[in-house]
Amino acid sequence: MAATMGLVSSSSLVAAGAAVVRRTGKFTLRYRPYTLELKHVFTIAAGSRSTTPVVLTELEYDGIIGYGEASMPPYLGESHSSVLAFLDKVNLAGFDDPFLTDDILQYVDGVDSANPAAKASVDIALHDLLGKLMKQPWYRIWGYDPGLTPNTSYTIGIDKADVVRQKVREAEPYKILKVKLGLDTDKMMIETIREVTDKPLCVDVNQGWKIKETALEMAHWLAERGVVFIEQPMPKEQVDDNAWLTERCPLPTIGDEAVQRLPDVRKAYGVYSGINIKLMKCTGLREAHKMAELARALEMKVMLGCMTETSCAISAAAQLSPVVDWADLDGALLIGNDVFKGMDVQDGKVILPESPGIGVTKL
Repeated sequence: MAATMGLVSSSSLVAAGAAVVRRTGKFTLRYRPYTLELKHVFTIAAGSRSTTPVVLTELEYDGIIGYGEASMPPYLGESHSSVLAFLDKVNLAGFDDPFLTDDILQYVDGVDSANPAAKASVDIALHDLLGKLMKQPWYRIWGYDPGLTPNTSYTIGIDKADVVRQKVREAEPYKILKVKLGLDTDKMMIETIREVTDKPLCVDVNQGWKIKETALEMAHWLAERGVVFIEQPMPKEQVDDNAWLTERCPLPTIGDEAVQRLPDVRKAYGVYSGINIKLMKCTGLREAHKMAELARALEMKVMLGCMTETSCAISAAAQLSPVVDWADLDGALLIGNDVFKGMDVQDGKVILPESPGIGVTKL
């Protein structure tokens, strides 16, 4: 079912799962709402969910189609309706050349002050389109060695001990596990996982710790149990407390909620040991690439993360993976209804597709 812009409202499209098709100049932009179904209920310090809304996009030029995606976990403040409303306003009729990437994406960024995931859906589709026009994957265009990709972590959400053990066993192929913390069950989570495996762990507190002294005590406890870094230990607003912790912490600290877009990288310098780059926070590949380069120039650690996403957005992010310290690209592995095939994981390691663009095909 397709709808021409102006004939059907965005709210009606959400209910029907229909697609909008808009022809603006030499570009055709298509987008439709979709809901990802998680294999397990996903719990973090801020709450629980079993689904994630996404919007799937296509950008066509001269018969070539690029694929994109917006993923909207609740804390980002975006929704099916807000993304569709944003995309309704995008008009690319003023651009004849898809290679004017900066001009196009600066325009998209200026359509609205918010909506980073909606903007990322256009950015990813444009990068996929350009890679296909150049007949090269983006990691080659950037000059990255695909042999240098890291292992990806596999996320274990907060849960009861028996479910945690089950999740750890399901994660057997992965070399490093990412554990969600931030509640009063933190030690139980780690101790339960250590009953099953001695693999390296990283932890994501999602701003759940509030007191710096308690956070430091917990960091030492975690270091003794094979944890390699701590992601967003305290609320992002507690800048001085996070800096205090980083200065004394036996483990690297990674800013996530505190680091959304490019200007935040410099603000994070001295507050965290490194940053977590996510396409849905930073509006897509164009800005993610700049963030990685700036963080490296500042000698900060770089983590590449994701939301719950299809293999479309995951494969797009993976193009940057050869130049990061850690990857957390398991978003598509946590869902049961992916609609793309792209980046692979073999023996825990990110394997980049050789296909042009972001390297995905529709299932």
